[in-house]
Amino acid sequence: MSTPDPSTESTHITDTADTTDTAEAMTSEEKRHDQLTAAPDATEADAAPRIDVSEHDGNTRIDIRPDAAVRPGPGPGVETDDAEESAH
Repeated sequence: MSTPDPSTESTHITDTADTTDTAEAMTSEEKRHDQLTAAPDATEADAAPRIDVSEHDGNTRIDIRPDAAVRPGPGPGVETDDAEESAH
């Protein structure tokens, strides 16, 4: 039996302790920012806040920010079935 040559062996070692500590130390906002800017063509604008969350009298309210680049629902100028029905 021969002894493997250490110079030809793979030396890739992953230190999972460092990545786990870093991930746990990040806030939710930092994790969100990292995820939204990780794509190859991503910009800081991709990580811009899109909603405001507030609580009033025990109720949670989620508002779409007026300056949000991405909004739910059909975009401006897109006709919906509701518009067609009200025209008849």
